[in-house]
Amino acid sequence: MELPVFRYNPNALELEFIEKEETLCPVCKKKREYTYTGPFYSIEDVEGICPWCIADGSAAKKYDGEFQDGTCCEEVEKEGYIEELIYRTPGYSGWQQERWLAHCGDFCAFIGYGRWPEIEPLQEELQKDLHEIMSDYRLNNIDELKKLLSKRSAEGYLFQCLKCGKHRFCIDMW
Repeated sequence: MELPVFRYNPNALELEFIEKEETLCPVCKKKREYTYTGPFYSIEDVEGICPWCIADGSAAKKYDGEFQDGTCCEEVEKEGYIEELIYRTPGYSGWQQERWLAHCGDFCAFIGYGRWPEIEPLQEELQKDLHEIMSDYRLNNIDELKKLLSKRSAEGYLFQCLKCGKHRFCIDMW
């Protein structure tokens, strides 16, 4: 059986939020070859959820849980987008509080973690996000941001718009 495709987290397997590891899924009670290892927010401590139970929403429903904190998402045009993201999309792990960026009225796809070498070629495209980051963290210039992202003093998160292809970027620090 092929793994489900997640529009907002298309690299979940490569980023190891989904791992090839046998599990007995607590939701569907089936033996599966893949298990989810990313964040899941619920009262119960749940492990071994299979990607199929994420994709169809049954894991979030069974445990009244979320894969992403909806209050930490940028605004989108349709309520269905937020439901897909928080109930049917694998989350990503951040240092503090994960944010999910949007563009063109929809959530962007999480591409992966970004250090300065990955971000530098996109610097012009990311100019608005980089200036916002520098303002939020009271950085005087791009060299200070570069230093933070090069020395692992901050973690970067790279997204891409599903409609126009534009990249977006945010960070968090300890």
